[in-house]
Amino acid sequence: MGEMKLRSVREADVVGNTVVLRTSLNVPVGEDGAPLDPFRLKKALPTIEYLSERNAKTIILGHLGRDGVSLQGVAHSLQGLTSVPIRFFTGALSEAATEASKMAPGECMILENIRREAGEEENSPVLSQQLAALGKLYVNDAFADSHRTHASIVGIAGLLPSYAGLLMEEEVSHLSKALQPPPSARAYVGGAKFKTKEPLIMKLLDLYERVHVVGAIADDFLVARGHGVGRSLVSEIPIPRALASDSRIVVEEDVTVVKDGVARVCGIDDIAADEIIMDAGPATAKRWSEEIAESPFVLWNGTLGVYEKGFIGPTEALGRAIVSAKVPAVIGGGDTLAALSGISFEGSRAFLSTGGGAMLQFLANGTLPGIEPLRA
Repeated sequence: MGEMKLRSVREADVVGNTVVLRTSLNVPVGEDGAPLDPFRLKKALPTIEYLSERNAKTIILGHLGRDGVSLQGVAHSLQGLTSVPIRFFTGALSEAATEASKMAPGECMILENIRREAGEEENSPVLSQQLAALGKLYVNDAFADSHRTHASIVGIAGLLPSYAGLLMEEEVSHLSKALQPPPSARAYVGGAKFKTKEPLIMKLLDLYERVHVVGAIADDFLVARGHGVGRSLVSEIPIPRALASDSRIVVEEDVTVVKDGVARVCGIDDIAADEIIMDAGPATAKRWSEEIAESPFVLWNGTLGVYEKGFIGPTEALGRAIVSAKVPAVIGGGDTLAALSGISFEGSRAFLSTGGGAMLQFLANGTLPGIEPLRA
């Protein structure tokens, strides 16, 4: 597989022009609408600052959640991270072009949650035309949202000269390398719903020496291999026997289980019928950390435990192993990055992807709907 070539924002005639920029503003927020984790916002800044430095007038599109909540708190936080002048526009989309014409070169304007617009999620041609009318060219820097065939991702890209932003280029470059790993590389894949992850697991088995399944998917494999998992959640569709018996797929050797709020560690053959698996155990964390330290490359998407209930020890152990051994790695998934937020990856050789579902879909298919219009 050759390296994917994208038309880059570096090639675009942005100087003095009005640019429509789609970026990822979908971050976890508190009750006051303020972001709880600025990771994605910080990753959005290089392209925003690149355009500002070249005196572009930038109209930023983004969404937040599924219920059309306001982007005002996110816009305020983004302004706090950069010296680029960023204002938030609450008016109707039909008024945005007029408002944008009043901007000074180098300024940015964030429009209200694009999912409030009828037709966004249906990739409406009407909305796509309205968005395209806002500027002279389009830049997609929203890798994390580019698995969606939406108007602000795909529709507009067919109507304006379209380019990949700096983050989009970085994501595609690193994830493409994850599809060409060196010998003896290891992958760690988690999440729920085995059926949705089966194509990816099958693909990774052809590329990686070992595929470690973590989280809820690991419970499915334990059941398929004849282990009891107590009251743990398992998929309705059983894992095919050939896949279940594949020795290249690795599951935990011990787990942390909970019953009536009390946690204990046990082997995978010692899980009681009324216990629920909440995390991998310390022996698993130790062995996998040692293996990671010796690995030439690691791909990782999915926590080992239920991090939102505080089960993050083994997940953190793997993260620390990657950092301390400076192992080249690609790590993604919102839960995974949240569970690893206490670890600094600065100076390590790990790339932290902004994508969750987008990362998994890119790995499975080698592209995304939002990337296709940007190909050179």
